[in-house]
Amino acid sequence: MDLDDTAARLGVSVEDVDRVYRLADDRPSAPLPAKADAPAILDRLAVRPDDAAEILAGWPDPESPLWTPELRWLLDRSIALVRADLGGHGWLPPGPELPRDRGLAWRHLYVYAYLALVDVVIGYHRDHGIDDAVSWATLADLGRNLAIDRRMHREGWPVMQSWLTLHARGGLYELGRLQHQRGDTAIGLHIHESGPLTPQAVEASLDEARAFFPRHFPDEHYTTFSCGSWLLDPQLLEYLPEDANIVRFQQRFELEPYEEPEGLDADVEVLRFVFRSLTTPLDQLPRHTVLQRAAADHLRAGRHWQWRRGHFAI
Repeated sequence: MDLDDTAARLGVSVEDVDRVYRLADDRPSAPLPAKADAPAILDRLAVRPDDAAEILAGWPDPESPLWTPELRWLLDRSIALVRADLGGHGWLPPGPELPRDRGLAWRHLYVYAYLALVDVVIGYHRDHGIDDAVSWATLADLGRNLAIDRRMHREGWPVMQSWLTLHARGGLYELGRLQHQRGDTAIGLHIHESGPLTPQAVEASLDEARAFFPRHFPDEHYTTFSCGSWLLDPQLLEYLPEDANIVRFQQRFELEPYEEPEGLDADVEVLRFVFRSLTTPLDQLPRHTVLQRAAADHLRAGRHWQWRRGHFAI
């Protein structure tokens, strides 16, 4: 194939196309579910009706004029790229960031890749004795992230397309209030958008993980829980009351020495998660909660948030 021509038609760099070409190589892809079955699957994945309608309207039917040869190639090879790392738990972009304003096929290409991998990863879960309820709760993060992307006026997806490959490879599991990412010796903790982060809910999720991983991945030996997040920034203590859920979550962790994370801007991540907007002027950000007021006031004062890592023993 002509990598330069494909990259030009996709509106991305040749390096991005070459990466997909090399990593996917001749690896097997996976078929999408039948379109007739898609509404029920999307419902199980907690995809909202407005997002589901877009996904169905842009479905890659063989005769669809929305799907150019280079888009079909990228869809097939991105599925193969992610499937080739089944069981992996590292950060894995499935392909280049596309210009999503070109139409539904462009906007949701990696959603279709995710849908093609649902049966693959559920098979992986079953091979490890994982209950279907955990599988579907985990995979339903797709719907949550699509809803967030819509709220963010399409600003959120470039990060989400890589984040969701963790779910599609069996690298992450939603167990109650927290999501748990497999690692080397540490289970990584992630906090999804789902109600208060109460100490009771956190402890219940940790207890579930303490039983889950030895049962389903007995060859993996974990000694710590870890987390990397702006939520662990000690500067939050200047603004939040001592009994705040975030403060009590912080208190579980032994913080590692601060290092500026490469390629990650904590201020941007605070805007993403606290306000679900990357472009709203600081003086127009909502101030409905203590956390929103703290985040906005800190930035308006010319200060910056920090991305901190911490851990505690299992």
